[in-house]
Amino acid sequence: MTKRKLELDWCSHKAAKWAVEHWHYSKRMPVGKQVMVGVWESGRFIGVVIFGRGANRHMAGEYRLVTTEAVELTRVALTEHDSPVSRIVAIATRLLGRQSPGIRLVVSYADPSQGHDGGIYKAMGWVYVGRSSPQAAVVGMHKRTASARYGTITGLQRTCVTWKHKYLMPLDALMRAQIEPLRKPYPKRARSETAETT
Repeated sequence: MTKRKLELDWCSHKAAKWAVEHWHYSKRMPVGKQVMVGVWESGRFIGVVIFGRGANRHMAGEYRLVTTEAVELTRVALTEHDSPVSRIVAIATRLLGRQSPGIRLVVSYADPSQGHDGGIYKAMGWVYVGRSSPQAAVVGMHKRTASARYGTITGLQRTCVTWKHKYLMPLDALMRAQIEPLRKPYPKRARSETAETT
């Protein structure tokens, strides 16, 4: 069987939104400014990798960075594909680094409630730093998303979001040296990394 040719390039918000709504478990496009990388195999659109500010406003500060120096990998939304997810995300991250050389760190989370443990990040050599703190949620979404959508979270039903596995990818040598001491053993792998998405 011939392997399909993999191509990644920037894509429109419309294409990214369609991929997220059809191929991502959340069915929700992240809010705020996003960098959207489309994915094609042999000319067929198979999904999107999205980077953005994420839900944690203090994410960059945790690593002594300013807001413009850190991004979150917020979505990996893919339909059936031949290429490993780890390869797709690695290429998308390199594209991001070339387009935005001021970005020094990419942060991502793996949600164990969705059966994800971060196998794709282990395959790419990301630094595992342990579990995130549990975050409050409103009507099934993160409180920041709810605030952006409704203008307030006052009066909305609140629930609790469980912790997630947290991974870091430094984009320069100094950043790697800074975060390497934070590395912890990878969690035990529960699923194939080719099936897992953010």
